[in-house]
Amino acid sequence: MSLTKKRGRGMAASWYGISRTAAMDQAGAWAEIDDGGTAKVVTGVTEIGEGILTVLAQVAAEELGVKPELVHIGDNDTSRSPEAAHAGATRQTYMIGNAVAMACRDSKDKLFNEIAKEWNVEKETLQAHDGEIWANGTNYKMPMSEAIHICKKKYGVIPVGSGNYTSHNTPLDPVDGSGSPWQAYVFGGQVAEVEVDTATGEVQILGIWACHDVGKAINPKGIEGQIEGGVVQAVGQALMEDYQQVEGHTTTGSFAKYILPTSLDVPKVTTKIVEDLDPLSPLGAKGIGEPAMVPTCPAIMNAIYDAVGVRIQSLPATPEKILRALDEKKRKSNGMAIN
Repeated sequence: MSLTKKRGRGMAASWYGISRTAAMDQAGAWAEIDDGGTAKVVTGVTEIGEGILTVLAQVAAEELGVKPELVHIGDNDTSRSPEAAHAGATRQTYMIGNAVAMACRDSKDKLFNEIAKEWNVEKETLQAHDGEIWANGTNYKMPMSEAIHICKKKYGVIPVGSGNYTSHNTPLDPVDGSGSPWQAYVFGGQVAEVEVDTATGEVQILGIWACHDVGKAINPKGIEGQIEGGVVQAVGQALMEDYQQVEGHTTTGSFAKYILPTSLDVPKVTTKIVEDLDPLSPLGAKGIGEPAMVPTCPAIMNAIYDAVGVRIQSLPATPEKILRALDEKKRKSNGMAIN
């Protein structure tokens, strides 16, 4: 390693609130087990790239006992579907996932009522998984498609259910603002290793280790993707993205001046998922949207300090800022030596 390059490590921890309670948060959904053992889910959820439709299909498949590939998520036209509210604030899995789970449980309960009558067994003995339904302690078993046919044609029941999940509203005190603003919290910690070139001020991130509590991990690979994406976004915020204005007009109006991280700037991200189930959530799941990037910047700044002993207190930590900080450190050191 060059004599001008110094390595350091930094750590930062974070917490993040999800599911507003100071302002009411809610979501609704419909679910139906249909002919052929397929399933339909209708909700006003908006997919913006976070993978929520995959998560909802997984939730529905698990709750209804059908195969994931046979779950169809309806369109999100709010004139035809229950309210799901906005896509943001790490609320999608927590609010809408729980609403879908409750709708599926309502649908399956109606199916189980009729199959229990058909087999003359207690409803509590029934189970469904991977497209089959059976009664524990008996030899009764059949495909889900056959069970739906019996439910509809023999008993005249369409197993469609609805679900609504609402945060426990606890308004804040109008005088001092005290109260409980969030229903659930997620926690995380990250370690960053950097290499700082003291001759140029350039910072290279060598690695990020990210450990996050997400409640029940419904889609671990999707969670890893969310964490990696959050880290990449935070790397840009920490080291290069700098939106500037002069008299209300931007001077960084293109990617020639507003610098984004490229694949060469992105470090290896090692993730660790912690499953601390939420007691107020039917699924036990929480979320990992914005929380993934909260500890990244302070971890990188702490690593820079560990490497070269200067604190960068405004973002981004550009080479110019680091060189100025190193010069200031040197001047102070020389002044103390003279004194």
